Amino acid sequence: MKPTSRIALPVLACLLLAGCGSLTRMSEIGRAPAMTPTSDPTKDPTWRPVSMPMPTREPTPNEANALWRSGSRAFFKDQRAAQVGDIVTILVAMNDTANFKNATATSRTGGETGSLAQFFGLQARLPPTIKDPAKILDVGSTNNNTGAGEIKRTETVMIKLAGVVTQVLPNGNLVVSARQEFRVNHELRELQVTGVIRPQDIASDNTVHHDRMAEARIAYGGRGQLTEVNQTRWGQQLMDILLPF
Repeated sequence: MKPTSRIALPVLACLLLAGCGSLTRMSEIGRAPAMTPTSDPTKDPTWRPVSMPMPTREPTPNEANALWRSGSRAFFKDQRAAQVGDIVTILVAMNDTANFKNATATSRTGGETGSLAQFFGLQARLPPTIKDPAKILDVGSTNNNTGAGEIKRTETVMIKLAGVVTQVLPNGNLVVSARQEFRVNHELRELQVTGVIRPQDIASDNTVHHDRMAEARIAYGGRGQLTEVNQTRWGQQLMDILLPF
């Protein structure tokens, strides 16, 4: 293989790695990032139906002259989200603070002393290097260990966005997917919330809190000029992964 080919192959590989991301950024030079068109969430290539553990279905007996049916969750019908395509507003209010501080200190001192002043006259046969048999063994040790650790974390996220019911599970729970984009100057912010909610947890104003959502996935990010400046270049990220030092 020629030397020029050896150099061209790594360069070509780097260009392929940059690929789509670099072309997208180049196409947006001089203008704001393009917003994603509104579309059906189930058409996204990454969307997958949700399968959850279901209770055993039991037949509901019909009772004559009764307005209430066993197993019903409400007596009157309301306008809250209940089927595929309905819209429900998701309220995300996270204000978490964690503070962990640990301190450990240990100290240990040990000593051993042995003598052989008189032992049936055998002490006279000791090597000349041992001048005093009374101090034949004198060992001491000291060990000190001190450790300290501290973790501080503060997270505050306040999001309110509308989502679409994409699936109704056999037990009546609803799979919800919410996406929202907004652009400020040349920065595009993206919000995504997905999860499973119970119809009973939907309030009368058709809202549900994120802490009532199972398998919740909440993402807040974006792309644009500010994000590009704050993000480490892909070449540096690659070198950080490959370099052993």
